Amino acid sequence: MKIAIVGATGTAGRAATFAAQQAGHEVLALSRATGVDLHTGAGLVEGIRGADVVIDTSNAFPATGDADLVATFADATDRLIAVCKQVGVQRLVHLSICNIDDPVFDQFDYYLAKRAQEQALNKTDLPHTIIRSAQWMEFALNPGAVTQTETEVRVEDWLIQPVAVTTVAQVLIEAATADSRDRQVAGAEQVRLPDLARALLEATGDARPVTAAPPSLPALAEGVLLAPPGAELLGPSVNEWVGSQQNPA
Repeated sequence: MKIAIVGATGTAGRAATFAAQQAGHEVLALSRATGVDLHTGAGLVEGIRGADVVIDTSNAFPATGDADLVATFADATDRLIAVCKQVGVQRLVHLSICNIDDPVFDQFDYYLAKRAQEQALNKTDLPHTIIRSAQWMEFALNPGAVTQTETEVRVEDWLIQPVAVTTVAQVLIEAATADSRDRQVAGAEQVRLPDLARALLEATGDARPVTAAPPSLPALAEGVLLAPPGAELLGPSVNEWVGSQQNPA
């Protein structure tokens, strides 16, 4: 099968590209680096043409800070849907986030933007699959919740149920090739983000101390990001993932 992966240079895009290639599929890796722009549509038709399925792992952030994030994300998804229909793609698989519809996020533009993308998909007749993922293990040092200096790492005290991005990639490929149902996936274990960051630093030989900081939104410390009802709980465990990140001896 020929699979086009949009956002192929991002964390999930790289993992999905590798998983698809390992499974024997032909991959069309699309990103700004390959001349494909979701904002303008430049290169999109040429990049997707010939693909059987498209997997969208992109985060189409606007080029300027004064742009409307929600409208930008929604427009990018509408543009991608239109091109998929134009060139005869059989299915569009979209990577989203668990719990984005919780009212606690009603004032968060990024979550509103992800909602808008799902809304765009749900009003089209193009066959599509939405895969919602919990935070990834790789979020351990994400600057959205982590501030690093040369001597310290400050981590917001979120309670999460993270899943490895390699696992999410496998689910995306399954959705593209065999299992077209919408799914929600999370890890099998709950962990506080400072503890995950601390374990990762220790595994990679980084001696900087980790300090927990209050989250900007109290609900993040209380479990709003845990696996929602009906989510599939998938490995690896936190210890297994951390072990896979260790520096070779």
